[in-house]
Amino acid sequence: MANDYYETLGVGRTATADEIQKAYRSLARKYHPDRNPDDASAKKKFQEVQAAFDVLNDAEKRKLYDQYGSNYEAFAGGGPTGGGPGKWTYSTGPQTYPFDLNDLFGEGVEGGAGAGGFADLFKQFGRGASARRRPQAHRGADLKHELTVPFATAVLGGQAALSIQRHDGKLETIHLKIPVGIDDGKRIRLRGQGEPGTAGGASGDILVTVRVSPHPFFRRTGKRLDVRVPVTLAEAVRGAKIDVPTPQGTIALSIPPGTSSGKRLRIKGHGVRPPNQTPGDLFAEIQIALPEGLTDEERQQLAEISSRHPQNPRTELRW
Repeated sequence: MANDYYETLGVGRTATADEIQKAYRSLARKYHPDRNPDDASAKKKFQEVQAAFDVLNDAEKRKLYDQYGSNYEAFAGGGPTGGGPGKWTYSTGPQTYPFDLNDLFGEGVEGGAGAGGFADLFKQFGRGASARRRPQAHRGADLKHELTVPFATAVLGGQAALSIQRHDGKLETIHLKIPVGIDDGKRIRLRGQGEPGTAGGASGDILVTVRVSPHPFFRRTGKRLDVRVPVTLAEAVRGAKIDVPTPQGTIALSIPPGTSSGKRLRIKGHGVRPPNQTPGDLFAEIQIALPEGLTDEERQQLAEISSRHPQNPRTELRW
């Protein structure tokens, strides 16, 4: 048996148009699906309320309904009225129900939706609900890598390439700048080049730990460089000018006459030169290389020379 529209709206059969609209607004607010998204019974109730209001709010339809009951449409002489500006439809299954949101909430209410009525406010309510359901933004993950660079690149600075395996399996090559004078174990941060964020969140960073390859001849301590420089016996005895490579190019180094192995000669300003800092120094450690292929007679001559100048080079040697 079809529901009685008056009972559905909770009004009497003599109710005025204003009373019908007031009852409809109250029930529609209560049972509207957007306010009860998980309540199937509320959806059904809203459909019934909307169907009742569609008839009782129309003077011609109400007159036919009062005369013929639920079969009034057979005597209506035409279909349901079409929608106009501000008209919405709500449908489930084969039926579509037109309704006006301004009928639901009223127009021109103080503090309401303004000239557009509550229909505009209801649209904004829907947008607000969608915004609340929007996923929370999360920052992307940082990626950590180690990069080994040549000794010369760490001292002078330069460029390096880093291969990154992304979480999606893609291999990416990133070029980065190596600062002048970077120390072994220092970390370079590549901002925003890590994993992308979610829901509009910022990307993570790439954290690169720099490792410096050893050099076969040079050693480094902070801004200081040390290099072992071989010289011949004759150069050490007589003195000489020899070529010595440095980070800034080859220089001529003076070897004083009678220089012994282990002697360190300071070359000022030719060490590591970090930006905006005083340059370090280079220390050349002399190592005498004896001639190869000496005859017994030549070795005897050198021994006789040494015996005429007795010395103990190990006087300072201790644990």
